[in-house]
Amino acid sequence: MAQNQLRNIAIVAHVDHGKTTLVDHMLRQAGAFRENEELVERVMDSNDLERERGITILAKNTSVRYKGVKINIVDTPGHADFGGEVERTLMMADGAILLVDAAEGPLPQTRFVLSKCLERRFPVLLVVNKIDRSDARPHEVLSEVFDLFCDLEATDTQLDFPTLYAIGKLGQAKKELTDEAKDLVPLFETILAKVPAPAGDPEGPLQIIVCNTAHDDYVGKLAVGRVVRGTVRASEEVVVLGETGQTRGNVKMLYAFEGLKRVSVTQASAGEVVAVAGLEAATIGDTITVASAPEALPRIVVEEPTIKMRIGVNTSPFAGKSKQSKFLTSRHLKDRLEREAMRNLAIRVEPTESPDTFLVLGRGELQLAILVETMRREGYEVQLSNPEVVTREVNGETMEPVELVVVDVPETFVGVVTERLSTRRGRMVKMTNPGFGRARLEFKVPSRGLIGFRGEFLTSTRGTGLLNTMFDGWAPWGGPMMRRPTGAIVADRMGVATPYALHHLQPRGQFFLLPGVEVYEGMIVGEHNRANDTDCNVIKEKKLSNVRNHGKDENVLLAPPKVLTIETAMEWIDADELVEVTPEAVRVRKRVLECNKRDRREDAIEQAQAVT
Repeated sequence: MAQNQLRNIAIVAHVDHGKTTLVDHMLRQAGAFRENEELVERVMDSNDLERERGITILAKNTSVRYKGVKINIVDTPGHADFGGEVERTLMMADGAILLVDAAEGPLPQTRFVLSKCLERRFPVLLVVNKIDRSDARPHEVLSEVFDLFCDLEATDTQLDFPTLYAIGKLGQAKKELTDEAKDLVPLFETILAKVPAPAGDPEGPLQIIVCNTAHDDYVGKLAVGRVVRGTVRASEEVVVLGETGQTRGNVKMLYAFEGLKRVSVTQASAGEVVAVAGLEAATIGDTITVASAPEALPRIVVEEPTIKMRIGVNTSPFAGKSKQSKFLTSRHLKDRLEREAMRNLAIRVEPTESPDTFLVLGRGELQLAILVETMRREGYEVQLSNPEVVTREVNGETMEPVELVVVDVPETFVGVVTERLSTRRGRMVKMTNPGFGRARLEFKVPSRGLIGFRGEFLTSTRGTGLLNTMFDGWAPWGGPMMRRPTGAIVADRMGVATPYALHHLQPRGQFFLLPGVEVYEGMIVGEHNRANDTDCNVIKEKKLSNVRNHGKDENVLLAPPKVLTIETAMEWIDADELVEVTPEAVRVRKRVLECNKRDRREDAIEQAQAVT
């Protein structure tokens, strides 16, 4: 295909601003589907976790054709924890569509993705989405985005960005608010006019930058990337230039992207996005080239991780008892984590002093929780430590990561949110009131102060607040931080929890389980009202006799338990506790299970922190 008939574009935005929904309608209106084809919403979110959570986790490739021009589209994640996906996939694009919510305006991740696009000198098309919202304010949002461009030191050419107004869920776009909107034709026309055709000499020596890897059941590993220079042909012998050396291989199969499908092709020239089969050694960041001119492209560099967590083999008494468990050993765990680190550049895996525990470093709690949830569904059993921040030494001073936190709350909750963040060493840097009874606050908060804060924030604002964070650099270590103020209710023996026992223990706190659930010694069954831990018998049964006693047969009424997910359990535990994750259950437990060997909570936390 001639280069002037190609366009490569990335869609970038903050989470929930409508990227994937817009791509849905671009595919539909460009005729990527048959008329009678049954479709689901957000077709690009193919991963089960993505569909359940309603967010994009992995960047995806697709393409549409409009007026004879093939437009390769990369749908990127909007959540800050998956910024590594954005950074590597922008290598495949020549321009970007920046989507901004017409009510919320630019948010922290908008700044992050836009800065990456401007660094690469991309032409940016602004789409103000969701203009049908009752609280939409498109003119103010356009002004805020222009200010953001200026703040990020965009060039004069980049500041002259085209603007469209859209209702993504209806598949409509228009150039002026007063125009009538019917379809996405104005968007397609703007892409053809403003995004340049890909550069690169199709006759030069071959260079392909590998931006992603995938697996196919028939042909094995696929290296997905962009042809930067030259032409790649099926069955051709190539060289993979990796970090440590080079390996030879053959292009067994060559694919291009058409709609949501991979299509086998015989050759592809500079500018095309391709998937190459047959190169098992290829990893993200490598260059595929030819032996006659082995010239490597600059490797993809992503920002450093800020959160770390220990993931180890499950050692609880219930280990291996789940029927769905397949992988229980340290060898299985090591192989799986190393595969993840190769595929995801934002994750690093390091060994620890224990052969069955590994230190996993990532961008945030959500990213690590998604990794563990994915492994759980694959049949792995693991135990997790509490998340901690990654620190670094600069001129002999310990530095810690700091987050920019943007909070959007009803005006009545401004005071409580400010108070909660101040106890976590948060400092307010900006406050605005766009109207509609809501206020927007910006804080600088140490990353460790945000561990476990999201649940507390939703409770404090009664579910009405919006919390967004973005890494904002490094600052000197701020000293001790508040910990969980409450202790744990711990089972002191193995058995099955009974209604009788839980009913009489109810005044001590909130439980994490229902009657009939199996427990073991050292398993945490609830949150204590007080700061200390308490060991309890939760399997106690009512003593039965043949004498009836008036008033003894009272009804057992139990409060609903607090059901822990992987994320909430990671946030809740302290340094002397672990999260046990199996395919069937998420439990929390003490590191030391035996009651008579366990220290007081304060001492146990200090000892655990000294080890880590």
